[in-house]
Amino acid sequence: MKRVVIPAVVLAAAGLLSTACGSTDRTASVTASAPVADHNDRDVMFAQMMIPHHRQAVEMAKLAEDRAAEGQVKDLARKIEAAQEPEIQTMSGWLTAWGARASGEHGMPGMMSGQDMEELRGLSGAAFDRAFLTLMIQHHEGAVAMARQEQAGGAHEPARRMAADIVSGQSEEITTMRRLLR
Repeated sequence: MKRVVIPAVVLAAAGLLSTACGSTDRTASVTASAPVADHNDRDVMFAQMMIPHHRQAVEMAKLAEDRAAEGQVKDLARKIEAAQEPEIQTMSGWLTAWGARASGEHGMPGMMSGQDMEELRGLSGAAFDRAFLTLMIQHHEGAVAMARQEQAGGAHEPARRMAADIVSGQSEEITTMRRLLR
């Protein structure tokens, strides 16, 4: 098994520290000793698709700060942002280490259309809360589906652990969001 040494500056820039999705108590991490060769096309696709997916979730979450009415919605949005920002950095680092490019593709499950995002930007108060929760449930369901594909076919153990964290954390958040919608 060939091991590749990744310079510390690359690791730091890529944010290859503990990450979590949906909760700060679950982690998926990569270290300098992780073999770069231990990945496959599914791992690359997972990172390429999940990065823009997470970026959109972060964009949606940031809207809640000054638009949401309920404190619980604002808290959930902050939790989503805090979990997904580090994961974006970690997955970007994987792609760099693998010599793969980030994808600008937006046809992933659960992605909001430009019109959906524009409508969400135009809402505030209770109307924002309902739309945010409804759209984020759909968004999380898409992420869970992609993470399950990684679990089923990925080879890179840190990516598989992150996928498991996404399934667990975002499924938990879906339950919370459905409760908040009631």
